[in-house]
Amino acid sequence: MDKTVREQLLELAEENYQQFSSSLIPTIHNVLGVRLPLLRKMAKTIAKGDWRTYLKHADSDYFEEIMLQGMVIGYVKCDLEEKLRYVSNFVPKIDNWSVCDSFCIGLTVARKNQERVWEFLQPYLRSKEEYELRFGVVMLLHFYVDAVYLRRVFEKLDTVQHDGYYVKMAVAWALSVCFVKDAESTLEYLKKSSLDDFTYNKTLQKITESNRVDADTKNRIRATKRKRS
Repeated sequence: MDKTVREQLLELAEENYQQFSSSLIPTIHNVLGVRLPLLRKMAKTIAKGDWRTYLKHADSDYFEEIMLQGMVIGYVKCDLEEKLRYVSNFVPKIDNWSVCDSFCIGLTVARKNQERVWEFLQPYLRSKEEYELRFGVVMLLHFYVDAVYLRRVFEKLDTVQHDGYYVKMAVAWALSVCFVKDAESTLEYLKKSSLDDFTYNKTLQKITESNRVDADTKNRIRATKRKRS
């Protein structure tokens, strides 16, 4: 008899990794401790089989069970609109940065369908829910930091108004990616942006932490840090 998904996850769980992983995601308390490469391997296997039945009945009690569903959605081969329906059903399950970011990076379908997915993302970029908004922002930084969309990305990031830490950090991360792509345009945006001081300074920090930014530029960036009043 085939083992259930949960039975497989319990067998793969490691106590030491559970403690490590839990320390990185302090907002949740349902981590089993399964390494991401093992989850990806499981997801690829599920995506090759009857994945629709799996997604219909999948349990969501543990962090890894939710993460696995997100990975499967990324891997499956299906019509774009069907995939987007699965994405919209999954997003409400996101309750931490790790599931959010792993889910986003797997949605490579956005690369070949930029305009349709951009349209799909707009409600999330206006959401008042922390992780729905983070989902929208992280999708932008992975798939829309290019010559065609960069200005629109700045416009969208500038409208983000949310007190959530994981939203602010996502915006800072996104702008650091924009800087690596086009430093001049990003600096021009930052000078006139509506970013709050925390997000603005975190953006500068992310830029100076990048290995793709030279030392002189990092020094100039540090000099533009906003002082707390």
